[in-house]
Amino acid sequence: MENLKLFISYSWSNPTHEQWVIDLAKELTESGVHVILDKWDLKEGHDSVAFMEKMVTDPQIAKVAIICDEIYASKADGRAGGVGTETQIISREVYENQEQEKFVAIISERDSQGKAYLPTYYKSRIYIDLSEPHSYADNFDKLLRWIYNKPLYIRPEIGKRPSFLDEPDGISLGTTSAHKRAISAIKENKPFTSGALDEFFSTFISNLEKFRITEKEGEFDDQVIDNINNFIPYRNELIALFIALAQYAPTEENLLKVHRFLEALIPYMSHPTDVSHWTDWDFDNFKFIIHEIFLYATAIFIKYERFAEINILLTQQYYVVGKSDYGKNAMVGYEVFKGYLKSLERRNSRLELRRLSIHADLLEQRSKGSGIEFRYLMQADFILFLRTQIQQADFYTRWFPDTLLYIDRFHGAFEVFARSSSKSYFEKAKCILGIDKLSDLNELMGIYKTNPKRLPRWEFQSINPSMLLGFEQLATKA
Repeated sequence: MENLKLFISYSWSNPTHEQWVIDLAKELTESGVHVILDKWDLKEGHDSVAFMEKMVTDPQIAKVAIICDEIYASKADGRAGGVGTETQIISREVYENQEQEKFVAIISERDSQGKAYLPTYYKSRIYIDLSEPHSYADNFDKLLRWIYNKPLYIRPEIGKRPSFLDEPDGISLGTTSAHKRAISAIKENKPFTSGALDEFFSTFISNLEKFRITEKEGEFDDQVIDNINNFIPYRNELIALFIALAQYAPTEENLLKVHRFLEALIPYMSHPTDVSHWTDWDFDNFKFIIHEIFLYATAIFIKYERFAEINILLTQQYYVVGKSDYGKNAMVGYEVFKGYLKSLERRNSRLELRRLSIHADLLEQRSKGSGIEFRYLMQADFILFLRTQIQQADFYTRWFPDTLLYIDRFHGAFEVFARSSSKSYFEKAKCILGIDKLSDLNELMGIYKTNPKRLPRWEFQSINPSMLLGFEQLATKA
């Protein structure tokens, strides 16, 4: 591959400036650029005007660097000498192509007020500043990127249009107006906030029935994926509401309303009372949706350091009517929101995807555009898992942290625990684990060392709770 050719246009202002230009040309040459410079390429007997015109207009010359100092700018504006001749040619090329990428001005000095010396025809365009020694290296790299057409920031590949936007019979929960009223009431501390929340939650709960899959067509796992994708706008409504509550109104009354809302979602995770025939995966879409809602609620209140408030959701049990898995009218812990999705296992096998967890993949992919970074979901998942472990929940009721499959992206303690190296912060945050004192963690950390089977595992991959807790540093600083 031939080296890119670059022509340097400059003024013979003084010997110091000429040497500065030669040094720049040498640096560029050492970086693989074929620099064309009059001192190297314009010989006795050559036509200087023809040489200049060829350098500017020849398509083989990929780039032209315009070295701007005080004298160059003055000659360019006055159309004086060789600079003036080059300016007539260059300015025509620049003016005729507003998005030209062949020419760039390089600032070699500034005036007494710090303004760059630039020819009038170039003043509205972006230049590269090599006038300051402290920023020379960084801006020289910028110059190389311009020459080689390798910008530092590249537009990412545009993804696929979300499928739910193209649904001909889109499912609507009819919550838009109620959601706007609730958000406005929360942020403005309106006296009707309680009623607005009730209205939104009750509408959401009753209309969620619209998402039930009743007509089974084609592969059921495809229907589950399409269904949960259609739900994204309503998941985002809840995310916005949880954020507003965490920021503006994290009262015990409002957290109890969230608790009752989550409680009212539980029946969707199993068969309705009027259904006598069903399969294990008929309600997988609801299991995924409700698990995701609960995970975001936890992540958001922890992100905004509402520790006492999230403790309400994690401590108070949930009333479940007539759910056979838990007995009649049972009170159950938050682990009820974690369901096994057989349809996703089937999808992994049917499509030969060979993924360790389709559930984890979906949560990671769907977090993009949610406004909540995936690391906060992982942090919440870890807390939910560890809390059930501390409470010595049995294997079937413990929380399985799907998102921690992606923990290799994370190297160190989660934020809430890193901050808990402060004794005062630890005292404030410890309730999210359901402990009274630091030593309450000792037994479990010891068990993990001797019995790693207690840890979640994806084939050969697992987690290090001590590291994610920053256990050795907890409550060690003032």
